[in-house]
Amino acid sequence: MSKDIIANILTSIRNADMNKKRTVRIPYTNINENVGKILLREGFIENMRKHQESNKSFLVLTLRHRRNRKGPYRTVLNLKRISRPGLRIYSNYQRIPRILGGMGIVILSTSRGIMTDREARVERIGGEILCYIW
Repeated sequence: MSKDIIANILTSIRNADMNKKRTVRIPYTNINENVGKILLREGFIENMRKHQESNKSFLVLTLRHRRNRKGPYRTVLNLKRISRPGLRIYSNYQRIPRILGGMGIVILSTSRGIMTDREARVERIGGEILCYIW
């Protein structure tokens, strides 16, 4: 595993979604918990719970799948990591991009915590752009 915990959570969710897994288990960190809360609040996942196993804590995310039986399987989540350890991307609140005209979300790390693009615009604060989700 790499040191980039945001990329790890996005990759775990993306892989579980492509393989039609119902749940995904990720290591518990405060950042992972905050990103999971945003995904839950915005409706991209169905449930999130904390699971303790011996001395380690995990977050168990229940993914949401389309139940269309006809046609090819289509993933619900499209996740893209933007800012990374080698290249940090920052934005003020006026220049935060809109994903699919507001249908998707941008997750930002601000001075007031991890929040979505809509919350950052309302509070008029910018920050580091972590990822796009649509």
